Amino acid sequence: MAKTSLDKAKIKFLLLEGVHQSAVDALHAAGYSNIDYYQKALPDDELKQKIADAHFVGIRSRTQLTADVFDSAKKLIAVGCFCIGTNQVDLKAATERGIAVFNAPFSNTRSVAELVIAEAILLLRGIAEKNAAAHRGEWMKSAVGSYEIRGKRLGIIGYGSIGMQLSVIAEGLGMEVCFTDVVNKLPLGNAVQVSLGELLATSDIVSLHVPETASTQDMIGANELAQMKSGAILINASRGTVVDIDALCNALSDARLSGAAIDVFPEEPRGNNDEFVSPLREFDNVFLTPHIGGSTVEAQQNIGLEVADKLVKYSDNGTTTSSVNFPEVALPAHPGKHRILHVHRNVPGILSAINQIFSENNINISGQYLQTNDQVGYVVMDLDKDSGALAQEKLSQIPDTIRCRLLF
Repeated sequence: MAKTSLDKAKIKFLLLEGVHQSAVDALHAAGYSNIDYYQKALPDDELKQKIADAHFVGIRSRTQLTADVFDSAKKLIAVGCFCIGTNQVDLKAATERGIAVFNAPFSNTRSVAELVIAEAILLLRGIAEKNAAAHRGEWMKSAVGSYEIRGKRLGIIGYGSIGMQLSVIAEGLGMEVCFTDVVNKLPLGNAVQVSLGELLATSDIVSLHVPETASTQDMIGANELAQMKSGAILINASRGTVVDIDALCNALSDARLSGAAIDVFPEEPRGNNDEFVSPLREFDNVFLTPHIGGSTVEAQQNIGLEVADKLVKYSDNGTTTSSVNFPEVALPAHPGKHRILHVHRNVPGILSAINQIFSENNINISGQYLQTNDQVGYVVMDLDKDSGALAQEKLSQIPDTIRCRLLF
């Protein structure tokens, strides 16, 4: 449990997997200079060693932050996922240890949507197969099985930030758009919400944009592929566990689908020097891309800025807005006051105990904000400067306290 706030020069950031330079620049601009930077993910043993004295860690998709890793990170107060997903982080373990987790849910939506559109156009034209044949010296000049994208029906499974962006671009190209989602959504443009069954049966192109959850595990399997329109195209740029790869191979072998584009896989190489293994490698009419949906210069730069800004705000003033596992709290600054952050298990009586301490010790509160979720409560308190140290000492002794930090 942290006892005092630190000078910015002593606050350590561990950045892994070649996080974009924009993140480093943003941290430097905010006054943070103690940055340990690595181009690749680290093996577990080295990760545990490096994270032991880090206050913040920044990762992309390869680094796995498990409960075991968190046990080695006694000083860690926040994780920045420089990507959309957070499935590489044990969120329950992070929350139990008072570690806030942030991500970038919007910064690469355009990049993913553009990749899907590009692959859809190329697959409709049979470019994947023709390109592979040309590399073997074959010449496949023919209009048979080659189609324009205009007038085709796009089915989007998961109408979130990426799905909506894709919907708008597709309509601009003259496509008809339908979508399905677990909740009712207000469509953009002329898109219509339909059932999964109707989407599969009527769409020329099906594109997946769902998170990795128990309910999305193998959500596109043999039964769903059998429901798809004959000659349709499947695109997955969401999560590798969403599509049953063996079932997809069978559908391609039987020519029920005319092609596919897969950017994410159940098992992916740890690095660029490791072999990519997949039964889909045998199909010329399948685009296989190495999890690069959001890998554009623009997207990575924006992600670097977005996540770094969230980490800086949490470090500077305790703001947790848009955290994926913490109650969202934001308080304006109160000059001349001390700010204390109190993270505790969400059990009855904590706020009462906090206020009792203030009352018994005649401590005046200039500002206080409490928010909870299922696991934890998070209180931000601004107090008179002459009461800060005493308040932190007393608050740290409250049962079920996870972390109590004097910020400034």
